[in-house]
Amino acid sequence: MTHIPILRAGKPYKSLDAAQIRHVETGEIYAEASQANPGLIARDMLKAPDRKRAMERIPIAEMLDICKRAARVFMEDALPIGNETQTPDDYVRQTSASTGLPQTLCRLNMEKIRHNLDKMETILGGLTRGLNLRIIENGWGVQDGRRLSYAPQTDALGAVLPSNSPGVHSLWLPAVALRVPVVLKPGSGDPWTPYRIAQALMKAGCPAEAFSFYPSSHNGANEILVRTGSSMLFGGADTVRPWRNDPRVQIHGPGWSKVLFGEDAADGWRAHLDMLEYSVADNGGRSCVNASGVWTPSRAREMAEALAKRLAQIEAKPLDDPDARIAAFANPRAAQAVSDMIDAGLKTGGAVDLTAQFRKGRRFVQIGNCGYVQPTVVYCESFDHPLAKMELLLPFVSVVQVPQAEMLTRIGPTLSAAVVTEDAEWMRELMSAPHIERLSFGSIPTNRVAWDQPHEGNLFERLYRQRAFQASA
Repeated sequence: MTHIPILRAGKPYKSLDAAQIRHVETGEIYAEASQANPGLIARDMLKAPDRKRAMERIPIAEMLDICKRAARVFMEDALPIGNETQTPDDYVRQTSASTGLPQTLCRLNMEKIRHNLDKMETILGGLTRGLNLRIIENGWGVQDGRRLSYAPQTDALGAVLPSNSPGVHSLWLPAVALRVPVVLKPGSGDPWTPYRIAQALMKAGCPAEAFSFYPSSHNGANEILVRTGSSMLFGGADTVRPWRNDPRVQIHGPGWSKVLFGEDAADGWRAHLDMLEYSVADNGGRSCVNASGVWTPSRAREMAEALAKRLAQIEAKPLDDPDARIAAFANPRAAQAVSDMIDAGLKTGGAVDLTAQFRKGRRFVQIGNCGYVQPTVVYCESFDHPLAKMELLLPFVSVVQVPQAEMLTRIGPTLSAAVVTEDAEWMRELMSAPHIERLSFGSIPTNRVAWDQPHEGNLFERLYRQRAFQASA
């Protein structure tokens, strides 16, 4: 059985306490992960300043070369995992088996990580707005005639990570390139991805001190959040709520991403049907940047019906099927509960599941030991309907008709908004909307992420802050 160890400054450590990892399709225990208790994490964090100093001995230019080499290693090489080795194909099978994500989508997410490692210089250029990175190394410097100085905010970046999509691990990678050690608590379903990234970077020449990897309970996650000066927290609304007002913690919760049509564009919605499908269904609908809502001032019902007809063609398939596009639930009862929750919302009135008329079979499907919730498009008569405010880890979207003048005051927090309009005045209003994190104009899917721009907050600004600086001649 494969054993995934803890990494303490890059060194494997096998704990007496291990969590079992089950195959979502067969139910068999096929791996286990050592568990780090809060005391071990607390002791290790006392050495964080030493590990930061070890990283700072490496020039950032060399770190960028390491990232570029690691891109190939991550994608192509067999890497150590416990006392075994893991090939790229092993990684895809193991990740799919524990997350329920089809193997085809695991490979696509692998490519996202490879791309971001390879293009790290471009990503840092976007996050730092073109800052000469030698200024970070030296502590100060002159650029464009300005004297600049940046101070580190933390000795380590903590990250409490999810299991929904491997590609999300690209978000903490810039910290390593900027010579900040990372303290990672993997999601219980995906310990594979952060572990493989760490091994690829170490093989490419990154100091082992960069990586602390602690599979653990919620208590271990809390210890990381408390003991790191800056951290990232991924999770549902209940998970992130206690930390929302902690300035040290960057929240990555539900996205409530949306496609918005302007009055000038709603009649031409058919030209954007591909964009709507991609926004909702790409990556199995598992990302916070997948659209969970489509808001339009007119044509909502016909738009919803056309999208429902498209998404109803996506069927549940085994994880190794090359045509699989949606993820499995390890517990069929959980999938049934999600489908029942949608039905409960429909029974309140004012909403209809338009995919039902096009779908083959029921919304809930069981294949072997796995449950699936098939793609669902719901037309809501009001933006106040409970289903118009729902976000699920599957291709689920509500379509609602709202006057353009009311949209910005009604949509609420929105991680990614794709806006189809040429109305210059409305575009200015959208540009000024503080509750939209990512904004795209045109037929650009909500989940098309430009990795050289901040995804949800700017990681660089959480690691370094600009400070006033003077020096005598």
